[in-house]
Amino acid sequence: MKNSKNPRISVVMGSESDFIIMKDAVDILKEFDVEHEVDVVSAHRTPQKMFFFAQNALARGVKVIIAGAGGAAHLPGMIASITTLPVVGVPVESKCLKGTDSLYSIVQMPPGVPVNAMAINGAKNAGLAAVQILALSDDKLAQKLLEYKKELILKVAQMSKNVNA
Repeated sequence: MKNSKNPRISVVMGSESDFIIMKDAVDILKEFDVEHEVDVVSAHRTPQKMFFFAQNALARGVKVIIAGAGGAAHLPGMIASITTLPVVGVPVESKCLKGTDSLYSIVQMPPGVPVNAMAINGAKNAGLAAVQILALSDDKLAQKLLEYKKELILKVAQMSKNVNA
C-alpha cells in the first residue's frame, strides 16, 4: 500500500492482522479519491510511535484519524487523548469475546476524550464518517457523498423489486 504524501485521513491499526477489517475503510477512501495513509501503530507495543504519530498528525495536514483495534483496543482512545483531531474508532472482532471487549474499550472513554465509535468491524462506516467530516469544508466531496447516497436508494429500490417479484 502506497501512502499519500499529503494525507487528509490516517488509517491506523494496532496490528497487521487488523488490516483484513480496516481495508474496508481504505477502500472507501479510494472510492472517494481522498488522500490517505495507512500504518500499524500499536498502543501497547510501540507507545512512543503512537505518541509521536498522534502529536504530529495535525501539523502534517491530517484532518481525521481512523483507528482500528482489537482486544483491549486502547489505540483509538490513546490517540484521542493526545490529538485534537476527530478520531473514529473501529472495534475489531477478537477471538475470545467476539469484539465486545474492543467495543466497550472504545465507547467507554472518560469525559473530555471523545472517540467516535463504529460497530464491531465497522471500518466501511468509519471511512464514510471520515469522508463526511471532510465534506463539511469540501463541496466536491459533499457532492460525491450525495451521489453515493442516491446509489444506496437505488440499490434498496432494486431489492424491493426483487422481493416483490
